[in-house]
Amino acid sequence: MSKHPLWLVGFRPFFALACLSGVVLPLFWALMFAGALEAPTAAFTGIQWHAHEMFFGFGWAMLAGFLLTASKNWVKIRGYHGAPLVFLVAAWCLDRLGMAFGAGWPPALFQISNQLFLVAVVAMLVWTLLRHRETDGYRRDNVFFLLLLPLFPVAKFLLLDGHWSQAGELMALGLFRLAFLIMLERTLTDFMKNVFKAEILRRPALDVPIKSLALALAFAGFLPPPLQGGLALLLAALLIGRFAFWHPARGFSRLDIAVMYLGYLAIVLQLLVVAFEQLAQVVWVGSVTIHLFTFGAMGLIMPAMIVRIAKGHTGRKVAFDRVDKAVLWLMIAALALRVVAPQLAPGAYLAWVSLAAAGWSLAFAILAWRVIPFLLAPRVDGRDH
Repeated sequence: MSKHPLWLVGFRPFFALACLSGVVLPLFWALMFAGALEAPTAAFTGIQWHAHEMFFGFGWAMLAGFLLTASKNWVKIRGYHGAPLVFLVAAWCLDRLGMAFGAGWPPALFQISNQLFLVAVVAMLVWTLLRHRETDGYRRDNVFFLLLLPLFPVAKFLLLDGHWSQAGELMALGLFRLAFLIMLERTLTDFMKNVFKAEILRRPALDVPIKSLALALAFAGFLPPPLQGGLALLLAALLIGRFAFWHPARGFSRLDIAVMYLGYLAIVLQLLVVAFEQLAQVVWVGSVTIHLFTFGAMGLIMPAMIVRIAKGHTGRKVAFDRVDKAVLWLMIAALALRVVAPQLAPGAYLAWVSLAAAGWSLAFAILAWRVIPFLLAPRVDGRDH
């Protein structure tokens, strides 16, 4: 079993899980939110279940697939494959079972089911980066991955805690935001150079403070509102300043790169909304600060990454055809439905939530139909992995 193509590289099983959970989880939540489906009977609320599953179910399926694949390239090794990947997938599935049916389990068993996958994959990634540090082409930047990855199990535990749930949710969002900022720095540097022969602004004197501020904001739930708002405003200002030198006109000329730029701007806008809400003590309709990130950054960037990596790392030409572009447009529409529409017509909030969830699920259903056959088959160029 472990020699099947699915188990050759980390992106193969985990991108498949990201696609499938991207189809199922939003539909389940929309039905729960509408009262048509009961939330799992457990010691946590339906909102906690939703946040947990989108960050640590769907989100970490995507992040694990990316990091297990990218980290081996950064340090120039074979990478985890075979039995270790089978174990990680089984642990990820156990986590989903625990979140759905673990209310009646002994507390110790639930905690094992809840943390096994995340602790294991974080330990494997950190071990890879530390053990092969001398051959790491991104050694200086990967210090931030070494700092942020061990914080994810802490955020996961806090999110399901009755007292610290909001702090855990903000920590999970903050850690994903930092991971996305690191990934955008690296991928957009390469994309713009390869596609447009353009150099985007990259300076340690700017990049390091950006990542440091993003790491500090992972602890937003423990900070007083004025400090949280001030840090968010400062980080947004630095990101906007850098973006002006990233050739946005060229980036927006191609949809597959434009969604990466839109994801970057969604992070900026999310930070500005955080700053406004914390400093003015006003909350916008529909958890805008959360959904600007989940729909605007995760929802736009992840499908493009799945298409690009699933094609490129299986020996296919990395090109976005009409179906791939339709997926990206669907996700842009879902973002508008989930974040913009409720501000214009808050009375139809349930309808906007349902439509946005349907759009997200449809996009990932198309994506699953497109890329899972690639993930299950050998490389088309004859290479082993």
